[in-house]
Amino acid sequence: MAKRQIFYSFHYDNDVFRVQQIRNIGALEENQPVSINDWEKVKQGGPRAIEQWIDSNLKGKSCLIVLIGTETYSRPWVKYEIEKAWRDGKGVLGVYIHNINCMKNGRCNQGLNPFEYTYTPGGVKLSGLVRTYNPAAGNAYSNIADNLEQWVETAINDR
Repeated sequence: MAKRQIFYSFHYDNDVFRVQQIRNIGALEENQPVSINDWEKVKQGGPRAIEQWIDSNLKGKSCLIVLIGTETYSRPWVKYEIEKAWRDGKGVLGVYIHNINCMKNGRCNQGLNPFEYTYTPGGVKLSGLVRTYNPAAGNAYSNIADNLEQWVETAINDR
C-alpha cells in the first residue's frame, strides 16, 4: 500500500514529544514537524500568515490526523485545520495520545474530543461524523503503530 500524505494537527507546546513518536512510526508519509523557530516566524506574520501556512501544508494531503492531548480541543488553529480539511473533502480522524509517554511531562490526562467543538459548513457537529481512537495505556504506541494505516484508509473511505 502506498504511503498516504498526512497532515498532523496537535497542540505543539503540550504534545510535540508524543507527536514525534507517532510520526516516527513510519507507516505514513515522512513529514517533519515545523521547528519551534519556524513556527514562531509564521506566528509573527499574524492570523492570515498562519492560515496561509496551514492551507499550503494541507494542500495535497489525503487525510488530517488530529493527535488529541489534554488541551487540543481548545486550540483555535486545530479547529481551523479540522474545519479546513473537512471542507476540502479530506479524510479526518482523531487519535488520543494521553497514554503515550512524554520524556518531558510523562503521561497526561485524556483531552476532550475536539470534534465536539467543530462543525461542517452546514452546522453538523463533526463528532458524529469523524472516528476517534483511544489506544489503551498498556500498549498505546503499539496499538497506534499496528492500526494507524487502516484508520487513515477508513477515514478517507468515510469521506
